[in-house]
Amino acid sequence: MPRLSGKICVVTGAARGIGRAICEAFQREGATVILTDIDEPLGTAAAADIGCRFLPLDVRIEADWAALAAQVPSVDVVVNNAGITGFEDRAGPHDPEHASLSDWRAVHATNLDGTFLGCRYAIGAMKAKGAGSIINISSRSGLVGIPGAAAYASSKAAIRNHTKSVALYCAQQGWAIRCNSIHPAAVLTEMWEPMLGDGPDRAERMAALVADTPLRRFGRPEEVAALAVLLASDEAGYVTGSELSIDGGLLAGSAASPG
Repeated sequence: MPRLSGKICVVTGAARGIGRAICEAFQREGATVILTDIDEPLGTAAAADIGCRFLPLDVRIEADWAALAAQVPSVDVVVNNAGITGFEDRAGPHDPEHASLSDWRAVHATNLDGTFLGCRYAIGAMKAKGAGSIINISSRSGLVGIPGAAAYASSKAAIRNHTKSVALYCAQQGWAIRCNSIHPAAVLTEMWEPMLGDGPDRAERMAALVADTPLRRFGRPEEVAALAVLLASDEAGYVTGSELSIDGGLLAGSAASPG
């Protein structure tokens, strides 16, 4: 039997990248998938390709979450994946000295406020059943400092902490509503393309970007999706408040051997 058979699953920011890969994996595992995104044309096309339902959602907007709750009042799995780096529209700066307050707030509005609202929606939509799985996509950047992307790192660290607060709160209420975070490092999605380009030095650029990663390669979206399937499934019924890193060994320490 498919691992997510009978489960209703909502995934945010799922028109591309890791979110789309999670939707595809959930669909294969028998879930009823609701793909949400702020980009309606791309989200509609992705849902059509996957064979799931699309609903527009700007995770920063409370009214959008209320509309989602009206359309999907009961849910088994919520994946808070929607996020931005802050570099989408312009190059920055995003360091602690020069970042503007408006840029700082914009990153937190999507990444942190969106996750807070997503967790709040999930609790409301799961508590009647008393069970469910909330999966928050944080980052390796939420576990270490990133001087050139301070807002992104701060928002992802806050997601890590809020995940634990949600997990403990739900346990206190006597609900089997689990909340966990996934922390990917360099996963090859569309956001890396401007840095990689399509020239003859693409392979060299890719190698340079993962030179410090012990496994010496980018992660793949489907590898992150595999962790999401596990956390969404009943197999992970005793896992809550946990953080799962998927980073090719980056945070394990140095891969260098003694001479």
